[in-house]
Amino acid sequence: MNREQISRLAHANHPIQSPLDDDSVRQLLEHGAPCGDERVLDLGCGGGEWLLRALTAHPQLHAEGVDISEDALRQAREAASRLGVQTRLALHRQEAADFRSADSFDLVLSVGAAHALGGLLPTLAAARRHLAPGGRVLIGDGFWEREPSQEAIEMLGDFTDLATTLDRVVADGWTPVHGHVSTRRELDDYEWACWGSLASWALDHPADPDSSQVLETAAVRRTEWLRVYRDTWGFVSLVLRQTSD
Repeated sequence: MNREQISRLAHANHPIQSPLDDDSVRQLLEHGAPCGDERVLDLGCGGGEWLLRALTAHPQLHAEGVDISEDALRQAREAASRLGVQTRLALHRQEAADFRSADSFDLVLSVGAAHALGGLLPTLAAARRHLAPGGRVLIGDGFWEREPSQEAIEMLGDFTDLATTLDRVVADGWTPVHGHVSTRRELDDYEWACWGSLASWALDHPADPDSSQVLETAAVRRTEWLRVYRDTWGFVSLVLRQTSD
């Protein structure tokens, strides 16, 4: 079973692929798209969960998503059709960094996908190219709550602490207008959901040739979380505006 298939199983019970609960997602979208008739772009949209929620909540909103996974985009199309929002959603299969559009967007979001664009600041640079004057960016990324081990850095990436993360964002020309730091409950719920979903699938499909691999993956990832990064890693989501357009 490849990485994409494992990720799909892991997120079966947590379709927002970041440590955020439904209320936090709703509030972030409200701050990111306060009028309800915005044009929204998601760079690294996956299955389109953020866009689907925005479209469902706001009948005048239009959205576009970019991702390299045809399987994830297919899921997004099917879900959009079930929800009756397919005419207001356009999906593009390509690298987010390569995406170009003749249109600009009132909200550009990229939550939990900064690694695909080279990190936090490169993701903000990509978002800036698509942003309409006065528009907003909704971005979510990790940070270190306390000094990490070298193993944690090698596993998750070379983040900084929360204050330094914000300093870098501000120095890059952005002003935060809303933010959310994921709670311990959100962080733990996300990890339990991911590795629990994997383990449950494996136990429910003992005859499947991938069952043992999936069960082992769940055990390894759960152990890594508990022993390597649970007490050091955090996640922040920011709604940003350009300090000067």
